[in-house]
Amino acid sequence: MKKVSLLLGSICLTLMFAAVSFASGTIKIGGLFSVTGPASFLGEPEKKTLEMLVKETNEKGGINGQKLEAVIYDTGGDATKAVQLATKLIKDDKVSIIIGPSTTGESMAVIPVVEKEKIPLISCAAGIKITDPVKHWVFKTPANDHVAAEKILNYMATKKQKNIALLTVTDGFGASGREQIKVLAKQKGFTIVADEVYGPKDTDMTAQLTKIRGIKPDAIICWGTNPGPAVVTKNVKQLGIKTPLYMSHGVASKKYIELAGADSAEGVMLPAGKLAIYDALPRNDVQSKLLKGYDQGYKKAFGTEASTFGGYAYDAFLLATGAIKKSGSTPDQIRNGIEQTSKLVSISGVFSMSPKDHNGLDLSAFEMVKVEKGDWVMIK
Repeated sequence: MKKVSLLLGSICLTLMFAAVSFASGTIKIGGLFSVTGPASFLGEPEKKTLEMLVKETNEKGGINGQKLEAVIYDTGGDATKAVQLATKLIKDDKVSIIIGPSTTGESMAVIPVVEKEKIPLISCAAGIKITDPVKHWVFKTPANDHVAAEKILNYMATKKQKNIALLTVTDGFGASGREQIKVLAKQKGFTIVADEVYGPKDTDMTAQLTKIRGIKPDAIICWGTNPGPAVVTKNVKQLGIKTPLYMSHGVASKKYIELAGADSAEGVMLPAGKLAIYDALPRNDVQSKLLKGYDQGYKKAFGTEASTFGGYAYDAFLLATGAIKKSGSTPDQIRNGIEQTSKLVSISGVFSMSPKDHNGLDLSAFEMVKVEKGDWVMIK
């Protein structure tokens, strides 16, 4: 009996130490961001935001007794490289979740990998096809592009701007936005009078804009991410086009204004997350305090203001850590916890996920803004 008691005691101690060891272990969060290359304006603030939040969390003791470790790789905006690095994060680094990639094309390329390996992914890209149709292991934080498109069209309707000229980039983000605008325009009674495209590396769009000018639309919608939209904005100014110009949420940062030039960008309108204009929000807005805290913390850490794009990584971090606190830290527990998220106040909006919705945002995620004297102001 004594030997049995000793054996049972030994087993109990072993289990106890194992439990303590697990509780005090490390949860690895993978990051895939376009830190360099054409999409660096997306990836750099995403990387910095994730690093900042992991550091802050660890300084407060981690989550449920476990510290966080961010394992981050630079994809350079390359889809092939993103797939290779996603595989490395899963196979070699043993991460429990991946945040990113930064672009729609990279995200679509990585999806088969995470679905096969059963690792949750929270993309920081906007293309609707990332989460529609729903994939079991895939979520995303930017509002779907059809939400941004609808926000623009709803505003245009108030201005009786019915004849639209489209100018979209030929990458995944542009193709998705173009598709959504055309579907919504038909549903809402708008007419697409011009449907022009440009390449991601094109440096002059005067040919397309000259054609558009001759058609005399009520408004122009340019859909893309920098630097293309900044080039379009300069070309519009150079050609003396006075037609109202709308951009997608893909350029909702001060970087766009810098690239286009404040004079050329004056009056340009687009749907943007509330971070861009949080100072103008009413005090009782549920996001106001968090937005201010993020911007101030980012300025303190990196000497520059926070961007909407960094906010996508902030959202992903809150979704992931909220799931860990509630459900546990295994990939399956994290996935289930994210899907059960309800009314999570974050940077891009208030998230409510479900088995049928792995984005969780609606029209309230955006405000219509315009460029005025080199800054964003809310359109009232």
